[in-house]
Order: sequence, then structure tokens, then C-alpha cells
Amino acid sequence: MIRILVYLALIFAAAAGFAWLADRPGEISLVWQGYEITTSLMVGAVALAALFVLLALLLSVLMAVLRAPRLLDGWITGRRRDRGYRALSRGMIAIGVGDVKRAKRSASEAAKLLDHEPLTLLLAAQTAQATGDGAGARAAFEAMLPTQETKLLGLRGLYVEAERAGEHEAARHFAEEAAKTSPGLAWAGEALFAYQSSSGEWQGALQTLGSNLQAKLIDRTAAHRLRAVLLTARGLELETGNPEEALAAALEAVRLAPTLVPAATLAARLAGRQGDIKRAMKISEAAWKQGPHPELAEAYLSVRPGDAAGDRLKRAQRLAELAPSHPESHFAVARAAIDAREFTEARRALSGIAEAAKTERYWLLMAEIEDGAEGDRGRVREYLGRAVRAPRDPVWMADGYAFTAWAPRSPVSGKLDAFEWRTPSMALADDPRPLLNLDLSPAAADASAPPAAEPQRPVALELAATPVASAREPAPPAPNGTVAKATAEPPIPDDPGVDDGTAPRIDRMRLQ
Repeated sequence: MIRILVYLALIFAAAAGFAWLADRPGEISLVWQGYEITTSLMVGAVALAALFVLLALLLSVLMAVLRAPRLLDGWITGRRRDRGYRALSRGMIAIGVGDVKRAKRSASEAAKLLDHEPLTLLLAAQTAQATGDGAGARAAFEAMLPTQETKLLGLRGLYVEAERAGEHEAARHFAEEAAKTSPGLAWAGEALFAYQSSSGEWQGALQTLGSNLQAKLIDRTAAHRLRAVLLTARGLELETGNPEEALAAALEAVRLAPTLVPAATLAARLAGRQGDIKRAMKISEAAWKQGPHPELAEAYLSVRPGDAAGDRLKRAQRLAELAPSHPESHFAVARAAIDAREFTEARRALSGIAEAAKTERYWLLMAEIEDGAEGDRGRVREYLGRAVRAPRDPVWMADGYAFTAWAPRSPVSGKLDAFEWRTPSMALADDPRPLLNLDLSPAAADASAPPAAEPQRPVALELAATPVASAREPAPPAPNGTVAKATAEPPIPDDPGVDDGTAPRIDRMRLQ
């Protein structure tokens, strides 16, 4: 529209100029080399205008002749480019529908017609992946690395290929390189964090988590929870070598995730070792209000080493007042009362437990009370029999397996914060053969996914026979990520009057 207006303006100006000359007649005389040319002013102006037009036409023809080779080359290149993009489009569509042969043919054609086009490398890589040519796919992705605009695409493809091939070190290298190139890249940040946490690099995982939070790749609430888990893991790692730094990490973890029981128990334990008994008790009490837990009770009762059993009982009663209706409060008081040989107090504490909450631990404590107070072996065996049939107590579970202790990551899948304190779904096992067979080596722990073989197969978990006399002593915690060992157990003697000092406990279960 603007161009038309400019043309109209020029025509109007020329017409106005000729009209102005027509109103002012005159003559033009030219004398050159003895020749004299005389004409009117209007004819001279028209001749001059015609001369300019002729010169413009000649210049246009000359420029067209000079530009003809380049125009021809551009036309040929344009047709070649169009054919290349059509071949590229056909190849992408063929990959989408699974026509590998057509995709391969189109990829070859597009590579010949389109030079330095990133999409041709992508089509070649996808075609190689579709045909199972891992080497070809890696070569195509590696060809993208030198160019800045395709570097991240090449790193992503190499990462995926390395993951498929099980080359986790190489995959981690590509993820690290991508995270350095583009800190806000979601897949790179998440992959690097997963590798660092699964390999136990807690400090590096903390830094990567902070970068992911800054890049808004993770929700702040979820980031605080994961940071608390990482700090707890680091505190456990530094507990013996650097208790001051371990305590600082544990306290920050408690602040970020007040419901994380392992963080609270670690902080209370470390504070107690450093002589800050008051702080240790406050940490345990605050965590107990969030959710009573047997590990919190043990940490609270053991806050001052060397205390008499009576002092531990008073401390347990004080803790129970913070959550008087919770079963764990009754269990904590009963455990401390049994240790103090206050069996009447222990019975009173257990009497407050509702019928639905009478789990295996309840009947085992009742058997221990009966054994210590009356020595009625028949009643002891009755309680032990009820314990076998009672509902199971909550345990630490991750990826469907029961563990004896909490760990920051699952030894099955390597996932961070996979442990939950919950009651497993169990039934009596008909087949005593143990089915739980896990590879807990570091290589298996670094795997990014659980094994696919029979994921829904029932698991039989058998615990070793536990003498009643030793039930007063807590079992030593197993290393992080250790599954309860499956062992065979002797049957209960038929004669209730025979006391061999063992009173074995049978606990043969199957996790569904």
C-alpha cells in the first residue's frame, strides 16, 4: 500500500512539473562543433526524461545479465532445498508410523540434499534407533556436539543411548555436561541429582538440588523434604568422624522436615553425646508431638547414658503425656517398666491399648511380663502363639520390601526418600523357602530402576528365633539398606512345662 502511494506521488509530481513548464514556454539552444540545435523547453524536458528512462532500462538489462548466474544458482538451490525438506518431512512421518525402510531412505535423501541441517542428523539418529543400530545413533548424536545450537540435543541423545546400554558412568557424564551448558535444563538436572543421590554423594546432591530449586525444576516443599533426607544421610556419614558438623546437618534437617524421624533421632543422639541433654530432649519431644515412633522413644529414653531403669521409666511416662492416646506411648512406658522390673506398671500401660492395636509387639511384651513376673511358662507360650497370629507391627519399607533400618535411598531402586514407616500386608506362609533375594551391591544400588523380573511375586520373610529372655534388649540395628535375614526356626515344644531357656518366637510371614 505504501509503495503504491509513493508511485502515485511521483506521477503527480512529474505531471505537476510538466504543467508548470507548459505555462512557462521557452527555447533551448545547443551549439556544439559547429552544429546548432534549437528546440522548445517542453520538448527538451520530454527528451531528457526519455533519455533517463532509456538509461534506466539499459542499466536494468545489464544488471539482469550480470545477476543471471547467481539467480539461476539460487533457483536450483531453492528447488534442492525444497526437495530436501520434503524428504525430511517424509522421513519424520515414516518414523512416527514405524515405516523404518521409508524413513531410512528419506534420511539418506535428506542428508544429500540438505547440508548442515540439524534435523537431518536427528532423523538419521532416530532411524538408527528404530533399526537397533546403536553405533549409528551415537555417531549421529556425536556429530551434533560441535555446533552450539545442537549440542544439547546431541547430549540428550547420547544420554538416552548410554542409559539403554546400561553405561551409567557415560550417561552421568553426558548429564553433567548438559547441566553445565544449560543449568535450567530439566532432564539434565534431574538425572544428575538421581545419580549423585544413588551413589551416596550427599554434598554434590545437595548442590545439585539447590541448582534445580533455583531453576524452578522442583517444588519448594519437595525440595525441602529431599534436602532434609540428604542432610540426614550426611549426618549419619559424619556421625563418628565429625559430630559437630553432623549435628548441624541433623538440626537443619529437623527444621526442614519436622516429621522425618531419622533426622530427629540423629539430632537427639548427637546432642546427648555432646552433653546438651536439654536440647536432645526438646528435639525428641517436638518430633514425638508430630508423630510418635518407637525410634524416637528409644532416643528419648537413652538421652543420658548410664541412667537407672527407674529414671528411664519416669522419662517414658513424661514422654507418654505428650500423646497419651497413641499406642506408641503405651508401648514406650511398658518397655521401660519391664526394664525396671515394674511389671504391674507395664501391665497397666498395656491395658490402655485398644483391641485393634494389639499387634505382635503387644503379645511379645505380655509374654515377657508373664515370664518375668509369674514365670508361668504355659501362659508365656499362649502369648507367643497369639503373637504369631497377631497383626504385624509397622516396619521400614521401600519398594515393597521390609528393612531393619531406615536408609536415605532404596537399595532396590536407588530412589531417594523411598523408605516409609508402615504396616506391610502379610499372611502366613505355606512355603518356608525364602523368596527374598536382593543384590545389595553398590552396582545394584546405583541402578535407576528396580529389577523387572516378577515384580508382583509374594515374598516370604522369616525372622530368626528370638528368646524371651533377650527380648528386653533391643536388637542391634542392621546397616542401612540391609534386609532382615531369612533363617529357619525350631518348632515350639509340645510340652508347655519344659523350659529350655529359649522360648523361641516364630515369625514366618509373607509380604504380599
